[in-house]
Amino acid sequence: MDVTTIHTLAASAGGDDPIESLRAIHRLQRELDRVETVAVRRARARGASWQLIALALEVSKQAVHKKYGRS
Repeated sequence: MDVTTIHTLAASAGGDDPIESLRAIHRLQRELDRVETVAVRRARARGASWQLIALALEVSKQAVHKKYGRS
């Protein structure tokens, strides 16, 4: 998904139609999860510690390791 699509989804999330908003939010969350996973993998490949990744994501080290430790 490209940046334009992400912007479109974000705009749709704030629209007047609540069903369309929910669909856009769901798609946006899935895409952001995918992008986050890729970023975590890249950070680990470049030697970033779980602690540093956790700080960047504003979660505990245990939480980030549980979510991505097997990736």
